[in-house]
Amino acid sequence: MHDLVIRGGTIVDGSGAESFTGDVAVDNGRITSVSSEPGTIGRGHREVMANGLLITPGFVDVHTHYDAQATWDAWLTPSSWHGVTTAVMGNCGVGFAPAAADRHEWLIGLMEGVEDIPGAALTAGISWDWTTYPEYLDALAGHPRVLDVGSMMTHGALRAFVMGDSGADNSPATIHDIESMRALVAEGLAAGALGFSTSRTPIHRSIWGKLVPGTTAADDEIFGIGEALAACGGRVFQFAPEHVRAIDEMPWMIELARRSGCTVSINLNQTDAAPDIWREVLEAMTSADAGNGRLVAQVAGRAIGMVLCFDGSVHPFLDHPAWLEIAALPIDQRRAAVSSSAFRERLIAEPSGLSDHMMGNAHKYFAAQGGVIDYEPDASSSIQAQAVVAGVTARQKLVESLCADGGRGMVYAPLFNYANGHLGHLAELHRHPNTRMGLSDAGAHCGVICDGAMPSFMLTHWARDRSADAIGGQLGLEHVVHRQTAQTAELYGLGDRGLLRPGLRADINIIDFDALTIGPAQMVFDFPANARRLVQRANGYVGTWCAGAQTIDHDEFTGELPGRLIRGPR
Repeated sequence: MHDLVIRGGTIVDGSGAESFTGDVAVDNGRITSVSSEPGTIGRGHREVMANGLLITPGFVDVHTHYDAQATWDAWLTPSSWHGVTTAVMGNCGVGFAPAAADRHEWLIGLMEGVEDIPGAALTAGISWDWTTYPEYLDALAGHPRVLDVGSMMTHGALRAFVMGDSGADNSPATIHDIESMRALVAEGLAAGALGFSTSRTPIHRSIWGKLVPGTTAADDEIFGIGEALAACGGRVFQFAPEHVRAIDEMPWMIELARRSGCTVSINLNQTDAAPDIWREVLEAMTSADAGNGRLVAQVAGRAIGMVLCFDGSVHPFLDHPAWLEIAALPIDQRRAAVSSSAFRERLIAEPSGLSDHMMGNAHKYFAAQGGVIDYEPDASSSIQAQAVVAGVTARQKLVESLCADGGRGMVYAPLFNYANGHLGHLAELHRHPNTRMGLSDAGAHCGVICDGAMPSFMLTHWARDRSADAIGGQLGLEHVVHRQTAQTAELYGLGDRGLLRPGLRADINIIDFDALTIGPAQMVFDFPANARRLVQRANGYVGTWCAGAQTIDHDEFTGELPGRLIRGPR
């Protein structure tokens, strides 16, 4: 008698192979049988009928920023709402360990500036039960949660810990500094770090305007850290590049992969400034990698877009006199003021530097009615185009959109991956063997980006709703599932998950694929200190299991907390 048998579902096993109708049996948190022949799997203490539903592995999201949230929040939303059973954090060079006591505030300011996680929430939520990185992992291991988490060491925290102010200010590292960093990285990897991350882009800055430590690190520093990676058999070196200069990073990437045996993973997006540079980067990576899988690009499933709203971090009127008069009011009073006709008229009539500048992009702003965002909008639905139809100025249309819904109005502004006015190039990227699914940024950009729902979006948009006649077409369901299960698990050496195969962890989703929907973007105030964050829920997850324990039942938590810390590859 099995612990659990799921019967009659459409099994998409994560391998990329063709789906089939069958049954899955689970015992002691592991998959014990997968069969395409009805009735060949014995009975279960519990049986779930999945006729007409998908059965997939739990999703493995390798690009999250739960470094702080994982120390206080057992539920790790939004990822756990979207079928994720494993999340990797510590991306882009920012994290919270190692951490000297006098660096706590600085680390919070670094994370807030780079990832837009409210500093008030970080200050109230982080307990700082650690100094070293191994102690940080121990602290994570002491918290049960709804899904598994793995962590990477980060260049920002490491450099500041070893070098103090000079490290924080990106001064060159000495031979002694590099040796100290190498030793600490080796210690962190031995304790269970899945890899190391850094940032090389000037976009990433602290709240004080300073670059992330490591942004300008010389090759000897990078290769010194690489020696620690080599000593433990490689693992992952992840980094965020300056997109228009990503091709310039290739020489050290290639050399690091060669010397250390690690997988070098670069964030890759399309920019308006250089809309075809991604192709040059990918071609260079592919040529240098020669099929070894050591040079890979993380790519998103949609445009990296800002959600402009008065409750968020960014909107065009941040410097407008009318906004400055109400910005510090309690939120209810502020929303009331925003909803008044007098306020709207001032925003329309009175200029300000930021709004005048941002209006130049009105052709790439799209109103999100009730928070419902079209992630591949047509130019005809832009604020500028709609203003022409309505016979008003684009500024007036933008103000109306932001002031809608009692001051909760939202406008979607694609930032990366939308230079062509469609997502066709992402179809090419997602079919490329040197790319991996990533960049959901779950847990981060709380007041301006809402991409933690990316796993569900890949299913609904790419595998179901996108027209086959659109540029790039659709992506096959089996391919989409493979992209965010077996393939992402393999990137971090997590060979115990990502497939529906006997002997592997029972990380499983049952999904009503036909009915799966992503809810509207909402600003909620549920972080410590009542801090804000943008979230989107999903409808259609009939069940999610992590290590054999059901965590989601018809889109709601069951209360089970089977998630644990992942220590190193397995």
